[in-house]
Amino acid sequence: MRGNSEQIKINQTATTLVVFMESYNKSIPEGFPRASTAILKKFQIEHQMLFKHGDSWSVDRHRKKVMDWLSDRRNLS
Repeated sequence: MRGNSEQIKINQTATTLVVFMESYNKSIPEGFPRASTAILKKFQIEHQMLFKHGDSWSVDRHRKKVMDWLSDRRNLS
């Protein structure tokens, strides 16, 4: 149970774009598009409401939205 609460804390912790990108790229399933700094900055511009409290990223708040956004963009290509 303790490991689960530690993971929840990590997922909710605000972090930098670079730390989020590294965590995201390590944890996404095979076959999903990888994130880059440029891609995440574009996501941030297009989804400004997710960043109304600053420039912080968190797995809990942003991971699923980034995955969906990247998948949608890949399907448009």
